[in-house]
Amino acid sequence: MADRTTALDAAIEGELRLLAPEIRRSPELVGALLHPEFHEFGASGRHWDRESIIESLSATTEPGARPSTTSHMKGVRLAPDLVHLTFDTENNGRHAHRSSLWRRTGEGWLLYFHQGTPFRPEASREA
Repeated sequence: MADRTTALDAAIEGELRLLAPEIRRSPELVGALLHPEFHEFGASGRHWDRESIIESLSATTEPGARPSTTSHMKGVRLAPDLVHLTFDTENNGRHAHRSSLWRRTGEGWLLYFHQGTPFRPEASREA
Protein backbone atom coordinates (compact mmCIF):
# COMPACT_ATOMS: atom_id res chain seq x y z
CA MET A 1 0.00 0.00 0.00
CA ALA A 2 2.95 2.36 0.50
CA ASP A 3 3.63 2.29 -3.26
CA ARG A 4 0.03 3.46 -3.87
CA THR A 5 0.57 6.43 -1.57
CA THR A 6 3.91 7.20 -3.19
CA ALA A 7 2.34 7.23 -6.67
CA LEU A 8 -0.48 9.54 -5.58
CA ASP A 9 1.93 11.80 -3.70
CA ALA A 10 4.23 12.02 -6.74
CA ALA A 11 1.34 12.93 -9.05
CA ILE A 12 -0.04 15.53 -6.64
CA GLU A 13 3.41 17.03 -6.13
CA GLY A 14 3.93 17.24 -9.90
CA GLU A 15 0.51 18.83 -10.42
CA LEU A 16 1.12 21.45 -7.75
CA ARG A 17 4.52 22.23 -9.26
CA LEU A 18 2.90 22.78 -12.66
CA LEU A 19 0.50 25.29 -11.09
CA ALA A 20 3.32 27.36 -9.56
CA PRO A 21 4.06 30.56 -11.56
CA GLU A 22 7.82 30.18 -11.15
CA ILE A 23 7.68 26.70 -12.74
CA ARG A 24 5.28 27.82 -15.50
CA ARG A 25 7.68 30.58 -16.57
CA SER A 26 10.47 28.07 -17.24
CA PRO A 27 10.24 25.96 -20.42
CA GLU A 28 12.83 23.57 -18.96
CA LEU A 29 10.99 23.05 -15.66
CA VAL A 30 7.58 22.62 -17.33
CA GLY A 31 9.05 20.31 -19.94
CA ALA A 32 10.60 18.12 -17.24
CA LEU A 33 7.08 17.41 -15.90
CA LEU A 34 5.34 16.68 -19.23
CA HIS A 35 5.23 13.32 -20.98
CA PRO A 36 6.58 13.37 -24.57
CA GLU A 37 3.04 12.53 -25.80
CA PHE A 38 1.30 15.08 -23.54
CA HIS A 39 -1.91 16.71 -24.71
CA GLU A 40 -4.58 18.85 -23.09
CA PHE A 41 -8.12 19.99 -23.71
CA GLY A 42 -7.94 23.39 -22.04
CA ALA A 43 -10.67 25.28 -20.20
CA SER A 44 -10.56 27.67 -23.18
CA GLY A 45 -11.66 24.81 -25.46
CA ARG A 46 -8.29 24.71 -27.18
CA HIS A 47 -6.36 21.49 -27.78
CA TRP A 48 -2.72 21.78 -26.69
CA ASP A 49 0.23 19.52 -27.42
CA ARG A 50 3.46 19.45 -25.41
CA GLU A 51 5.32 22.07 -27.44
CA SER A 52 2.43 24.53 -27.66
CA ILE A 53 1.65 24.44 -23.93
CA ILE A 54 5.32 24.93 -22.99
CA GLU A 55 5.56 27.91 -25.35
CA SER A 56 2.28 29.44 -24.15
CA LEU A 57 3.01 29.06 -20.44
CA SER A 58 6.48 30.55 -20.64
CA ALA A 59 5.19 33.50 -22.70
CA THR A 60 2.17 34.36 -20.54
CA THR A 61 3.22 33.78 -16.94
CA GLU A 62 4.38 37.11 -15.55
CA PRO A 63 6.88 37.51 -12.71
CA GLY A 64 4.93 38.01 -9.49
CA ALA A 65 1.83 36.26 -10.86
CA ARG A 66 -0.22 34.69 -8.13
CA PRO A 67 -0.71 30.92 -8.22
CA SER A 68 -4.09 29.37 -8.85
CA THR A 69 -6.05 28.40 -5.76
CA THR A 70 -6.48 24.63 -5.77
CA SER A 71 -9.21 22.71 -3.94
CA HIS A 72 -10.90 19.30 -3.78
CA MET A 73 -7.79 17.49 -5.05
CA LYS A 74 -8.07 13.73 -4.94
CA GLY A 75 -6.50 10.89 -6.83
CA VAL A 76 -6.80 7.23 -7.63
CA ARG A 77 -4.26 4.78 -8.95
CA LEU A 78 -5.77 3.24 -12.09
CA ALA A 79 -2.84 0.92 -12.87
CA PRO A 80 0.70 0.41 -11.55
CA ASP A 81 1.99 3.20 -13.83
CA LEU A 82 -1.09 5.44 -14.06
CA VAL A 83 -2.67 7.94 -11.61
CA HIS A 84 -5.82 9.99 -12.20
CA LEU A 85 -6.17 13.31 -10.34
CA THR A 86 -9.24 15.54 -10.13
CA PHE A 87 -9.37 19.00 -8.57
CA ASP A 88 -10.74 22.52 -8.94
CA THR A 89 -8.84 25.74 -9.58
CA GLU A 90 -9.64 29.42 -9.27
CA ASN A 91 -7.49 32.11 -10.85
CA ASN A 92 -8.54 35.74 -11.18
CA GLY A 93 -12.22 34.79 -10.80
CA ARG A 94 -12.07 31.96 -13.36
CA HIS A 95 -13.04 28.54 -12.00
CA ALA A 96 -12.31 25.17 -13.63
CA HIS A 97 -12.82 21.51 -12.81
CA ARG A 98 -9.59 19.72 -13.73
CA SER A 99 -8.65 16.14 -14.56
CA SER A 100 -5.10 14.84 -15.10
CA LEU A 101 -3.50 11.52 -15.96
CA TRP A 102 0.04 10.97 -14.69
CA ARG A 103 2.17 8.13 -16.12
CA ARG A 104 5.28 6.66 -14.54
CA THR A 105 8.20 6.56 -16.95
CA GLY A 106 11.94 5.99 -16.66
CA GLU A 107 12.19 9.72 -15.83
CA GLY A 108 9.55 9.50 -13.07
CA TRP A 109 5.89 10.55 -12.99
CA LEU A 110 4.99 12.76 -15.97
CA LEU A 111 1.75 14.47 -16.94
CA TYR A 112 0.29 12.60 -19.91
CA PHE A 113 -3.16 14.20 -20.27
CA HIS A 114 -5.00 17.17 -18.78
CA GLN A 115 -8.48 18.61 -19.19
CA GLY A 116 -10.00 21.78 -17.76
CA THR A 117 -13.72 22.51 -17.76
CA PRO A 118 -14.95 25.97 -16.73
CA PHE A 119 -17.72 26.18 -14.13
CA ARG A 120 -19.64 28.81 -12.20
CA PRO A 121 -19.11 28.49 -8.44
CA GLU A 122 -22.78 29.24 -7.79
CA ALA A 123 -23.79 26.13 -9.76
CA SER A 124 -24.40 23.15 -7.52
CA ARG A 125 -21.47 20.76 -7.17
CA GLU A 126 -22.27 17.16 -7.97
CA ALA A 127 -20.54 14.37 -6.08
